[in-house]
Amino acid sequence: MKAGIVGLPNVGKSTLFNCLSNAKAQSANFPFCTIEPNIGVVNVPDERLQKLKELVNPERVQPATVEIVDIAGLVRGASKGEGLGNQFLANIRETDAIIHVLRCFDNDNIIHVDTTIDPIRDKETIDIELQLKDLETVEKRLERVKRTAKTGNKEAQAELVILLKIQETLLQGVSVRTIDFSEKEAEFVNTLQLITSKPVLYVCNVDENSAVNGNDYVNRVKEVVANEDAEIIILAVGTEADINELDDYEERQMFLADIGLDEPGSSKLIRSAYKLLKLQTYFTAGVKEVRAWTINVGDTAPQAAGVIHTDFEKGFIRAEVIKYEDYIALGSEAKVKEAGKLSVEGKEYIVQDGDMMNFRFNV
Repeated sequence: MKAGIVGLPNVGKSTLFNCLSNAKAQSANFPFCTIEPNIGVVNVPDERLQKLKELVNPERVQPATVEIVDIAGLVRGASKGEGLGNQFLANIRETDAIIHVLRCFDNDNIIHVDTTIDPIRDKETIDIELQLKDLETVEKRLERVKRTAKTGNKEAQAELVILLKIQETLLQGVSVRTIDFSEKEAEFVNTLQLITSKPVLYVCNVDENSAVNGNDYVNRVKEVVANEDAEIIILAVGTEADINELDDYEERQMFLADIGLDEPGSSKLIRSAYKLLKLQTYFTAGVKEVRAWTINVGDTAPQAAGVIHTDFEKGFIRAEVIKYEDYIALGSEAKVKEAGKLSVEGKEYIVQDGDMMNFRFNV
């Protein structure tokens, strides 16, 4: 599961990517600095791992991870191929969620492709390009489906209704994610791989003084996206990049405290991206390793077991489940068992975020 960072050139995408992944992607003060997408595997900050480490004292701790993709800056006309647009849009299509970076700071030393600072205009520029690309996809599909629907094919007729609804929405300049689809309709829509159907997280890139409370630019963004069911994060990307360069943990914490933050904003962003991708975590804990495993929200116990090894899913017998809160409160697996807090679950069990699990299987 991948989240793609998008935005106009020079809004702070590659700097943010470097901040998240420490991959040091090239960033510079001119458009199209990023041409090939950079991919970083980022650890998901989770304070629960530290508490488990203190109780279990394992040889190693393995956090959950999420893939972040730094996609080159889009420009007006990208949907028609401007500025390597086709390549960039194809890269976005391959991601599962969008992190949309908006420039919400003034700095005459960092050029803007449209010369002035206006995050609402920038957002609309990106939205329009993504919507136009989706419209192109939908209209190509419509040509084929209309012909089949005329023959009386019921499935094609149902698809036609959905496609026309999507077309009408896109022509109004509205993204597909705003449409309410039934479960069956959503299955068909997913096959279209539409860019504007992906969940979105807006990152308002601000100056250091606005890192805690935002600014007028951020307030305008909040007003505009109020009806989008999208999350907004305020992040002083340049400042966080400077903090990231410091080797000493205490020094980094002091720097964060000076600007009024109790943790890096990038940590909040990674957790938000994880949530945006509809991912959650379960734990395994032993003296060899305490580990956070990544699964989809709604996964069953056998599906969760399959993340460790496919044989675990194939030969699944049962799962022994301890709630994280019970483990922390009682201090060990033995004490949890004594208190009758360990549950034995079968194939239908839906795993909950934070479950501590032990699987029984036979292949």
